[in-house]
Amino acid sequence: MATETAPTLADVEAARRRLAGKGVRVTPVYASETFGRMIGRPVHLKAETLQRTGSFKIRGAVNKIGSLSEAERQAGVVAASAGNHGQAVAWAAREAGIEATIFMPAETPMAKVEPTRNYGARAELIGATFEDAVTAAVAHVEETGATFVHPFEDHDVIAGQGTIGLELVEQLPEVETVVIPIGGGGLASGIALTLRAVRPEVKVVGVQAAACAPLAGGTQFGYTIAEGIAVKYPGELTSGLLGDLLESVVTVTDEEISEAIVLLTERAKLVVEGAGAAAMAALLAGRVPGDGPTVAILSGGNIDPTLLIQVMRHGLTLAGRYLVVRTRIADRPGELAKLLALFADEHANVVSIEHHREGMDTPVTQSEVEATLLTRDQEHCTAIVYAMRQRGYNVDRLH
Repeated sequence: MATETAPTLADVEAARRRLAGKGVRVTPVYASETFGRMIGRPVHLKAETLQRTGSFKIRGAVNKIGSLSEAERQAGVVAASAGNHGQAVAWAAREAGIEATIFMPAETPMAKVEPTRNYGARAELIGATFEDAVTAAVAHVEETGATFVHPFEDHDVIAGQGTIGLELVEQLPEVETVVIPIGGGGLASGIALTLRAVRPEVKVVGVQAAACAPLAGGTQFGYTIAEGIAVKYPGELTSGLLGDLLESVVTVTDEEISEAIVLLTERAKLVVEGAGAAAMAALLAGRVPGDGPTVAILSGGNIDPTLLIQVMRHGLTLAGRYLVVRTRIADRPGELAKLLALFADEHANVVSIEHHREGMDTPVTQSEVEATLLTRDQEHCTAIVYAMRQRGYNVDRLH
């Protein structure tokens, strides 16, 4: 692959013209009074979750494929992806009438694999990491002569992502800070270089998952629910651009990302994947300085439904919306009914009850009860536990 050069504002503007009429949406920016009150500054959401294929990646893919020569189109394209880039390349290739092969890590969520195949691409699951997928994709390019569409280390891809910056300037001229999730850095590079050219006073803050944060100085890499930004080695081009363009790079934990996913679903009615929620997680955690208008880039919404269920349950528990308690009651008629009446008096809705008479540590005259309750908030949970203890129950709060 040839050494890539940084795109200019003219390249981004050309990308915008290339994307026009090709199915790429101008995504909305929503003002959020709820998040504004929580964070203490005006907050806006750039909903790339509503973009075609469910993420911002379609912009770079369409721009890259639209710039191919006829010979390159005949040879087809190849991509390596944690999911969203693969879907975007598959869709763009189908619309252009060319073949696409996408290499993905073996653990890529099926919510991202199946759409890639449905868009007509050949999806190959290989290796444990994004880097493994890149290695396989490069080998396939050498074998076939196809064009490698890199997810971030590519002039045309970065220019395509930069069109978000042009939209932001028009949609939110008063913005002070833009908060962007960073994996390989293509999205942040494109937006930041565009803003530097047209609104140099705007601050750009990057966000990485704490489990995989090379740009924030991380050296240990582990699992994160934000698999879309779990890139150990950002590109040389993007790293160089971001080192010059970013105000700072902050990190967020999976717990914080989980809370952001729940709040975005509940308060903003937007389904957002882990990587897509990272910017909002950083704002909620108080890691983005300033008090002026800010916009969080919600970069994608392709979350696996099973993971969404787990995250929602976990996030609601952290927020005090679920309470799980364990206690013991006398093993005689009416005692379980008394406990359930206590829950009713405290306005807790019972989700499930597990009632055990047998157990190594359970006295013969007692039964163990584990209850899962729907609650309002942490204060409500505390009140229920207090009421149980006041009635003589020994309580272990499990969640």
